[in-house]
Amino acid sequence: MRTLATLFFLAFSLVASAQQPSRAELEKRRSDILKDIKETQAQLEATKKDTRVTMGQLRAIKNKLYKRQKLINNINLEMKQLDNSIKGSTDEIGDLRKKLGVLKMRYAQSVRYAYKSRSSYDMLSFLFSSDDFNEALRRLKYLKKYRDFRKDQAEQIRLTQVKLEDQIKTLNSERDKKDELLAAEEKQRQAVQEERDQTDEMVRQLKGREKELLAKINKNKVAAKKLDNAVQEIIRREIEIARKKAAEEERRRKEEEARRLQQEKERQAALAAAKSINDVGNGSNVTVTNSAPKPKPAETAPPKSTKPVRTFNHPMTPEATALSNDFANNKGKLPWPVEKGYIAIKFGKYQHPIAEKVEMDNNGIDIGTDPGAPARAVFNGTVTNVLFIDDMGWNVIINHGHYFTLYSRLSKVTVKKGDKVATKQTIGKVDINDEGESFINFQVWSGANKTNPELWIAR
Repeated sequence: MRTLATLFFLAFSLVASAQQPSRAELEKRRSDILKDIKETQAQLEATKKDTRVTMGQLRAIKNKLYKRQKLINNINLEMKQLDNSIKGSTDEIGDLRKKLGVLKMRYAQSVRYAYKSRSSYDMLSFLFSSDDFNEALRRLKYLKKYRDFRKDQAEQIRLTQVKLEDQIKTLNSERDKKDELLAAEEKQRQAVQEERDQTDEMVRQLKGREKELLAKINKNKVAAKKLDNAVQEIIRREIEIARKKAAEEERRRKEEEARRLQQEKERQAALAAAKSINDVGNGSNVTVTNSAPKPKPAETAPPKSTKPVRTFNHPMTPEATALSNDFANNKGKLPWPVEKGYIAIKFGKYQHPIAEKVEMDNNGIDIGTDPGAPARAVFNGTVTNVLFIDDMGWNVIINHGHYFTLYSRLSKVTVKKGDKVATKQTIGKVDINDEGESFINFQVWSGANKTNPELWIAR
């Protein structure tokens, strides 16, 4: 029973350790978070053209706070790994010191023995006192093995000392690394406290302009609703067009198949008639029947794709189905609609940070980016529509078969309806609002249903 429990514990420990990120992964993650914080700070500085606090600045500093907390958690994980490594190094140093002590003691014993029997006369006496030649050979081999044993002892002591010194260096390096991480953690905690104070001050200033903010909220809600209605209608029309196109292709395919079968039947009948006439002319006794010709064996089906094939809730052409499957297979790996940025407002319902009684609803995600940054397509597709809506700027809808992506709040567009676009192709520029901020609203639709874009783009 104890053996089973031990095996279970070892298996659990192996699984748990496999799930933990390595030190190299944690260091890369820390570097990436620091880079994100730096980019967010640069975007925040770009919007500080006047002394008035904006909602964009509040979102940016909250995003920095969130990332700093992630950074602190990452540093704590690194320190936890270092603590385990330091403990392991300390234990190994203790074991090496014990081993070195035992080796030195045994070597001292052999040296003392060698000192007592150092006389050449004693060694010769040991050899010549043998009863016969064979015993003398055995004694000579014993003396050689004893000398080799002493050499091996000395080499083991040397190697153990080298290993001990290396382990001490590793331990000191790990302790220095931990000191650096502790200093980095303290620096980040100080920055968190400063940014929390800044956030509180921003909230205080923005609450003093609550009426102005409420007016802007209502204005944005009207514009967002107008865009939502337009997108739903466009997607509904696109689905209907796709359905009709798929139905028409299916009708043509069936007609072509029926025509081909009829031609094959007529060809077989003509061959049978010709054979019958030929047999009669040769005097053969042939009985002609009206039986239909044997059908050709079915062609070998092409090998199935290894990629998962999905079924969608409305009929599509084979090309549109293939594109839809490719889009779906890239879920969680799609590029961002801008080269760099941060998610300022997430998908779905949320409480407004200042007007706390106001519930907001985001059909996509708002990504803060550099002023006037290029917007780009996240996947291959066809531009379904380009439309302008007051307070939402230019909007581009791209069809990816069953899926649609929407790029909103653009200052200008570089594509038109019907254009084929490729992944990461520039489709326009992100607008700059009256407060000097750039936010693109990005949406992903599965048919007529909104989905969370954050689940589709690369993390």
